[in-house]
Amino acid sequence: MSTTEPGPGQAKRTGGDLVVESLTALGADTVFGLPGQHALGVFDALRRSALRYVGLRVENNAGFAADAYARATHGVAPLLVSTGPGALMTLAALQEAAAGSAAVLALGSQVPLAGMGGGRHGYLHELTDQSASFRGVVKSVHTARTASQIPSAVAAAWESALSTPHGPVWLEIPQDVLLAAADVPPVTELCATPRELLPRPELIAAAAGRLTEARRPVILAGGGVVRAGAEAELLALAERLRAPVATTFGGKGAFPWEHPLSLQSWLEDRHTTAFLEDADTLLVVGSGLGELSSNYHTFRPRGRVVQIEADLGKLESNHAALGIHADARAALAALVKEVGDVGERAPRSAGPGQDGAAPAPEAAVSDLLARVRDRIAGQQLDLEQQLLASVREALPDDAVSCWDMTILAYWAWSAFDPRGTNALHSAQGAGGLGYGLPAALGVAAADPARPVLAVSGDGGAMYSLAELATARQYDAPVTWLIVDDGGYGILREYMTDTFGAATATELTRPDFVALAESFGVPAVRTSPERLRTDLTAALAAPGPSVVVLPARLRMFAPTHLDS
Repeated sequence: MSTTEPGPGQAKRTGGDLVVESLTALGADTVFGLPGQHALGVFDALRRSALRYVGLRVENNAGFAADAYARATHGVAPLLVSTGPGALMTLAALQEAAAGSAAVLALGSQVPLAGMGGGRHGYLHELTDQSASFRGVVKSVHTARTASQIPSAVAAAWESALSTPHGPVWLEIPQDVLLAAADVPPVTELCATPRELLPRPELIAAAAGRLTEARRPVILAGGGVVRAGAEAELLALAERLRAPVATTFGGKGAFPWEHPLSLQSWLEDRHTTAFLEDADTLLVVGSGLGELSSNYHTFRPRGRVVQIEADLGKLESNHAALGIHADARAALAALVKEVGDVGERAPRSAGPGQDGAAPAPEAAVSDLLARVRDRIAGQQLDLEQQLLASVREALPDDAVSCWDMTILAYWAWSAFDPRGTNALHSAQGAGGLGYGLPAALGVAAADPARPVLAVSGDGGAMYSLAELATARQYDAPVTWLIVDDGGYGILREYMTDTFGAATATELTRPDFVALAESFGVPAVRTSPERLRTDLTAALAAPGPSVVVLPARLRMFAPTHLDS
């Protein structure tokens, strides 16, 4: 009997089986997604595999969950969706994955092979060129047109997603190929070797020389440090150089928050911008110095810049630098070995226009943070700081938090201590609404043993309400904090500040407590005074929960408008 023919009582192997066999051979154990008519060949094959399936209710939310799973595991997160509308619904999530360097392998079906190529045959879900919709969003696009192409196409997509810098990829397979009998043996072994991105030795030598000679070195650590798992190397280099370290919003957790050299994350602050500008050598690691990281492009370095960046398009894209195209971990490890001992450096000097010797770096850091605190203290924002402190006190040190685009999250970008590496995820890369809850579900799938906090505003929560059913179905240890201010709060602020009045920002919304309870999810309405207590109890309880906080928050005043 042929090895490819099913035996008595065995199901017929199909192209869908080749997909799940290929994913399994590459090391996948969990997949996310939502079924659709053209993709049923893959979903049928799932029941014959050992893969764990986490199904969400909206494709975009499934993409956010896969994004956070990839960030939490530093691995590949397969995302299975159908053709046309199902495929296109993932685009916002894939844009976030691209901005956050999350290795999502999005695998979608296609119309039958005869309908591909823009022939307009009128198949259900048919697009003239489905893959074209993804080319400007993902790292690479792949197609398998026959069963024998599937394993190699899956391996190529996997390798692309996991090569530095990590990022999302798109792979599509026609419906009839997924359903057809697979006349090839089961996939038992598959090789996908991600490309290493090592720094060139001469660039490391030049960068090490500049850092060793610097009298006021400063480091700005971005999300590339977190994605590369380079926190230990960053700490070693900063301590060897005695260089203050600021982290971007995407780089939160890259450096210990309370370390004497930690400038924390106050990047939307003119004092921090000036401190970075004053460095005679600024080492930028894993950041393109984009809009948020440069205080809305007001940053003007006066010293030399050394930039380590894995995304070639971001290298020197905003500021001239000694550019090192490399993985953050590999480059930082090489610098730690190469830089001279701090004792070899000449005495620190004051910045331009300043007299005398510069203060010790630890003292300079302490002074900067004091000035930031004084600036915030003068704006009557006690409620916002109280709420953020309550969240921090309630959240266990080993827990992960996932933040939607909402005012409390904007505060968290600057002021929240994640107390751990890779412990805070947010949608600040692409800035789409609805990230918080589905991302938390993805993190919970990666590690069901520890609690996860999702934070949303009421506007963003409306994007994700369907996933309360997902949270209940999988009994996920996710607590969802919804800050209910009756509208799109940050847009209300922006419009009022700019135009004197807000338009289209006020929302009718449900009773979130009653709605959560209708899904079988325990919920409580809290207050600023009770938030810490209620959030602590919710996080300690098994399974999902919801905490609703009616509150109208404000942002601290921007500083870039005065530059």
